[in-house]
Amino acid sequence: MTLKELSSALNITCDSTMEITGLNTLLDASSNEVTFLENKKYVNDLEQTQAAAVLVKEEFAKNVPSGTIALVCDEPYVNLAYLSKFFAPKVVEVVGEECIVGEDSTIMSNVYLGKNSSIGNNCTIMSGAYIGDNVSIGSNTIIYPNVSIYRDCSIGSDVIIHAGTVIGSDGFGFANKAGKYIKIYQNGNVVIGNDVEIGANSTIDRAVFKSTIIGDGVRIDNLVHIAHNCILKQGCILTGQVGLSGSTTLHEYVIMGGQSATAGHLEIAPFTTIAARGGVTKTIDEPKKQWAGFPLMEHRKWLKLQSRIAKLLK
Repeated sequence: MTLKELSSALNITCDSTMEITGLNTLLDASSNEVTFLENKKYVNDLEQTQAAAVLVKEEFAKNVPSGTIALVCDEPYVNLAYLSKFFAPKVVEVVGEECIVGEDSTIMSNVYLGKNSSIGNNCTIMSGAYIGDNVSIGSNTIIYPNVSIYRDCSIGSDVIIHAGTVIGSDGFGFANKAGKYIKIYQNGNVVIGNDVEIGANSTIDRAVFKSTIIGDGVRIDNLVHIAHNCILKQGCILTGQVGLSGSTTLHEYVIMGGQSATAGHLEIAPFTTIAARGGVTKTIDEPKKQWAGFPLMEHRKWLKLQSRIAKLLK
């Protein structure tokens, strides 16, 4: 769509006929994409954006760089939600190439294989699995019964995904307009590396833009939730009922105990351990440390605190 057409849909005046191909973040947007600024803490990112246009409040219009068109509005985030629908792909493709299946792969009965998808050599896809459109699966991968892999996702080689897990479901994204929740269409995907094992009934949400990324060698237990735009780097371990909020980044070999969780938009340094039920609300910069509790504190301090509390009860 042209920028003029998109702007008209939002009742914003803009005469540019530039072709717009998608939406993206301030720093990642290209010269044919639209971005937005809602939170003033990202004004520095606004000044560096290469986007074709940006949805922005009047007070920040002066910070929009030359070469980028300011689409001035009262609610940039709400307008982003409206625009996201224009770039959402079809739920199911009815036209396209049939799925390519590699040598020595076993596809059991009652498996759905989407259009333009591919499965590598020596894979096993068990009954009830759903492989969406434009999905790629590497070699030596095992997909257990009733796994759902939504469209456009990528699965590496030597991966094991256990029964009931969902890869690429929509992230939890909504804008609030006068008490009504407006869906933000999640137009990214999930990319899973090589040598990854994912337990039963876990969910990994697709990104709003770009990709939710699971790195090589990651191990994910049963009943784990990973929200949109999270990044798990090599060798991370998430045990049962861990929950990651959106845009969390776990650096290499982070370990999270059962029922621990993170707030969104934070990072955890390499070789960090979060004990069971730990709640991470701020970025952890220092690597190779152990943390516990909520509010989060160093594990040794948490143990001392529990000891003191136990003595008070006596």
